[in-house]
Amino acid sequence: GGGMLVSNNRQHIEKARFLATQARDNAPHYQHSHIGYNYRMSNVLAGIGRGQLKVLEKRVEQRRAIFNRYFKEFGTLSGIQFQPELKGSRSNRWLSALTIDPQAAGTNREELRLALEEDNIESRPLWKPMHMQPVFKDAPAYINGVSEELFETGLCLPSGSNMTEDDLQRIMKILKRFF
Repeated sequence: GGGMLVSNNRQHIEKARFLATQARDNAPHYQHSHIGYNYRMSNVLAGIGRGQLKVLEKRVEQRRAIFNRYFKEFGTLSGIQFQPELKGSRSNRWLSALTIDPQAAGTNREELRLALEEDNIESRPLWKPMHMQPVFKDAPAYINGVSEELFETGLCLPSGSNMTEDDLQRIMKILKRFF
């Protein structure tokens, strides 16, 4: 993983820096009045991040193009939905995912996942909700059913910016055959 946080708000930057450096209070001894983290980036990782920023727009365009191909071909099928791009926003389309309404589509997410797997193409269900994870089975959960439904109906399609046209054609062929 990793990532980068940017802001033009000085207070937000200072708060993030404080939390990222273990939330250590300004004292001659180690004192913590808040829970903090050890999220400092090394200079090597910062250099890699700066290099990646130079190709960021190209990567975003590659992922948007993959999403647009999936959406153009399958976005009008009954029971298939893709995540919309909200008005006034521009998604980086880091992930191309769809949901399948089994009643309307006559199939489900798992059948599609297995069809792709048959041809050695990896896809995954949307993330399993935290309250359903074994490690959090006894933790309180505030739920309304949305995350469970997305997990049951959602599938992450291959969408890496390093996919070739041949890769995408192969995936599209299987999806067309499936639907």
